[in-house]
Amino acid sequence: MKIYKFGGASIKDANGIKNVLKVLREVEIKNVVLVISAMGKMTNAFEKIVDAYLTDIKSLTDKIDAVKKYHYKVLHDLFLKNTHGIFTEVELLFFELHGFLIHNKQKDYNFVYDQIVSQAEQLSTKIISAYLKENGIENRWLDARNFIKTNSDYREARVNWERTQNCIEKIKNNSTLQITQGFIGSDRNNFTTTLGREGSDYSAGIFAYCLNAESVHIFKDVQGVLNADPNVFKNTILLEQISYTEAIEMAFYGASVIHPKTLQPLQKKEIPLYVKSFKNPKNKGTTVGKGVSLKPKTPCYIVKENQILLSISTRDFSFMMENNISEIFKLLHHFKLRVHLIQNTAISFSVCLEDKYLTFETFLKELKIKYKGLYNKNVTLLTIRHFNKKDIQQIEKINTVLLKQTSRETVQFIMKKNTHLES
Repeated sequence: MKIYKFGGASIKDANGIKNVLKVLREVEIKNVVLVISAMGKMTNAFEKIVDAYLTDIKSLTDKIDAVKKYHYKVLHDLFLKNTHGIFTEVELLFFELHGFLIHNKQKDYNFVYDQIVSQAEQLSTKIISAYLKENGIENRWLDARNFIKTNSDYREARVNWERTQNCIEKIKNNSTLQITQGFIGSDRNNFTTTLGREGSDYSAGIFAYCLNAESVHIFKDVQGVLNADPNVFKNTILLEQISYTEAIEMAFYGASVIHPKTLQPLQKKEIPLYVKSFKNPKNKGTTVGKGVSLKPKTPCYIVKENQILLSISTRDFSFMMENNISEIFKLLHHFKLRVHLIQNTAISFSVCLEDKYLTFETFLKELKIKYKGLYNKNVTLLTIRHFNKKDIQQIEKINTVLLKQTSRETVQFIMKKNTHLES
C-alpha cells in the first residue's frame, strides 16, 4: 500500500480540491490511503472558536458563522446542486459542534481544543471524499479516530502502537482508495485527541508503519524539501535526497516541511518518504530514505521565531550541578516549555525556550523560589546544518548575537528579533 498526504495549503479552496482530483488522476490510486489536513487556515479559525467559547462567549456565533461561510463557499464552488448529500453531511458536523458547545461541562482548554479543532479535518475529508466520488473516483471515508489510538494527553497525544496496529490492520486488504484525517485520534474513552500542530504528516507515518506501506508521498506547496524556508530566505536550493537521520536532525531543529515525529516510524521499517509539489506531482521532489546523508551537500538554514533565552543561576553563586539541572528540567517539563538549545557554564545554565502553552510567567515565579533567572523574549534561533566559515562570519557581522553554540555539523545562534538573514 501507499500513503498520500495533502496539507492545508493544497486544499485551501475549491481550486485546490480540484487539483487534488487532477493529481490523483495522474498517479496510482489503487491500494492507497489518502491522509488529508484541514483546509487552508481552518485550524486557526477553529482555535478562535475555542478561545471564544472559553473566554469571549459573545463572539462565539460570529466565529462559527465565519467557518461555516468558508466551507459552504467551497461546497457551492464544487457542487452544482445544493441538494447534494454532502450539504446535509456538513450541516450534521456543525450540528455536532453545536451539541458539544451546549452540553460540554469540561473547561480544560486542551480537552476542549481537541474536541472542537478536530472538526476541521472531519469537514475537509467529507467534502473531498464526496467531490472525488462525484467525479468518478470511488473511495471509502474512514474516521481516523477509529484507527489511531492514543493516551489522553490532549493536544500532544502519544500513540498507543499496539491498539493502533490492531485497528489499522483491518483496512490492509482493501484496494479501494481510502480517505482519512490527519492530526487526530482518540483515547480509551473515545474522546478525540490531536497529535500536535502539523501532526497530519505524523498520521501518514503512523498509517504507513502499521500497514507496512511501500512508500509515503507528501504533497506540499513547495517543490520538495528546501535548504531553507523560501518565505525567509532568498535563493533556496532543492534537496534531492536526505537520509532519515539528516531529516530527523533538521526536524528536531525546527524545519517545518516534515513533522519531527513522522520520520521515526518510517525509519524503523525503511519506508521511503517522497516530498513533492502538489502543482507538479510528476517532478522528482525530495526522497527521504536510507542512503546518502544529503544531496546536494549544502548548508541548511532553520529559523525559529518568538523564542525565549533564559539564563539561570543559583542564588549563592555555587556551581550548577547535575541535581540543579535535573530539578530545572522537571519544572520545564511540568510547564510544557519546549527546549531548543542548552548551554551551561560553571555557575549558570542557559536554555532557549518555546512558550507554546503560555506558561512561562508561571514557570518563572516557581523557578525564582530557588534560582535567579534573566531572560530575553522574542529572540530568533537560527540553526545552520553543514555550515561553513562564510555563514558564521556573515551572521556575526550583521546581527546582534546573544548566544552561539557550535558542534561538528551544526552552529546555532540566538539573536535579537528582526534580524537580517540571507542564504
